[in-house]
Amino acid sequence: MENSVIIKFLGASGTVTGSKFLIKTSEKNILIDCGMFQGLKELRQLNWKDLSINVEEIDIVILTHGHLDHVGYLPRLLKQGFAGKIIGTAPTLAITQVILIDSAKIHEEEAEKANKEKFTKHNPALPFYTVKDVENTLQLFEVEIDNKWIKLSDHISYRFQFNGHIIGATFVEIDINGKRFVFSGDIGRRDDYLLSDPKRPEWADFLFIESTYGNKLHPKEDVEAKLTELIINTIHENGNLIIPSFAVERLQTLMYILWKLYKTNKIPNIPVFIDSPMGNNVLEIFKRFPKWHKLSDQDYNAMCNHVNIIQSYKETWETIDDKRSKIIVAGSGMVTGGRVLTYLQQLIGERSTTVLLVGFQAEGTRGRQLIDGAHEIRFYGKYYPVHAKIKSIESLSAHADQEDLINWMGVIKNIPEKVFLVHGEPSALDAFKVKINNTYNWNVGIPKLNDEEELLI
Repeated sequence: MENSVIIKFLGASGTVTGSKFLIKTSEKNILIDCGMFQGLKELRQLNWKDLSINVEEIDIVILTHGHLDHVGYLPRLLKQGFAGKIIGTAPTLAITQVILIDSAKIHEEEAEKANKEKFTKHNPALPFYTVKDVENTLQLFEVEIDNKWIKLSDHISYRFQFNGHIIGATFVEIDINGKRFVFSGDIGRRDDYLLSDPKRPEWADFLFIESTYGNKLHPKEDVEAKLTELIINTIHENGNLIIPSFAVERLQTLMYILWKLYKTNKIPNIPVFIDSPMGNNVLEIFKRFPKWHKLSDQDYNAMCNHVNIIQSYKETWETIDDKRSKIIVAGSGMVTGGRVLTYLQQLIGERSTTVLLVGFQAEGTRGRQLIDGAHEIRFYGKYYPVHAKIKSIESLSAHADQEDLINWMGVIKNIPEKVFLVHGEPSALDAFKVKINNTYNWNVGIPKLNDEEELLI
């Protein structure tokens, strides 16, 4: 063990969600990310099982960024005995706090609703975790800055490097006995509306790289022109444009684009409603950490003043009852929960409604079902016919595509001993492996869930 490192793949292996990678060394045991599984039922059921390791032996959790599929399992980790530090950049921990509290409230509300309306097989239905569990988790948070080597033990140091994707996101470099392990986290895109381009690693003995779009290139579509067309059509049909949105980054990007289109006279002053309590909290994080994004104070204030930010569930229903043509941006991005479900329950059966999906839709989510042409969709135990028009803009994704991923690896000076492809569906993983082999001729592996690999150092 002294001359080796054992990597245990506890999530995002053969699938996109549930990122968790355990690094076992003779000095420290480190967990990179601690995410929830989402999407397919068999994946979601894994969340309820204890991890196949002794959680009490984990010394530290290092977070690449604050998305639910990278942080959403943290309160469960505590329940299984974890008592170490949870480390991330300041914006990452701020977002993680927002996401975990929001997630806990949703878990509590859904359990209460399931028990009350009896649409559950469980008696009683229990929340995955509670707000109290989250409060306990927050006590373990510790901020570290990016671009600085931090010593963990005699022979282990790590560093956060800016990675685009969402505010605060990083890739993590860990030096163990002189060997460098690079965990990509989720890699952002070049020329993003709100964020600078990701930095790139210059050395990697062992590389663990996300593969979400490992088999795809984002279409070269004109996002602003496509949005403009959809908005004009919505006005002509006196309908509603509903945009399910991820609360972190995507929602703020949409606000910026919609404000920009209005400011440049490309669309009229159609009402825009932002209905995402979590998204509102993330807006505050943008205000707190201006060095982590490209928005000026002036543009930030202008885009916020342009939209109607919904504060209560009562206002949600007032918005639904509002007969004007309007744009509604609401969580969640894969239509797995959140306020957007209420809008869709009421409006997805209307032919004048357009639903615009603007990010990756994992297998088993309602968003994927809609993209795949489902004629009906299930909310809270009941089926609703889909008469709305379903559209998508793939190029608004915050994930690097295959070309971006290959470019991100392009300044690594050495030949890695091994590259591990994670955070991708099987077709993306297979295609990305072929592309890396053709481009760099590197040794590439595709780990499965709960695989364990011993690496000599």
